[in-house]
Amino acid sequence: MLIIPIKEGENIDRALKRFKRKFDRTQTKRQLQTRKQFIKPSVKRRALIQKAQYVQGLKDAENI
Repeated sequence: MLIIPIKEGENIDRALKRFKRKFDRTQTKRQLQTRKQFIKPSVKRRALIQKAQYVQGLKDAENI
């Protein structure tokens, strides 16, 4: 839960801007998206291995 203290006489637009910035920094939206669907651990691991292979291929192509 995000709490944004509003100072006396502060503009609501400025407080809303601070809320949005804090919301982005805490990655709340990303957590909500990942919790929306269950992903099996084997699928997560496979995606991680595929990403590592892709990055390794880019590094190998750069060195050649």
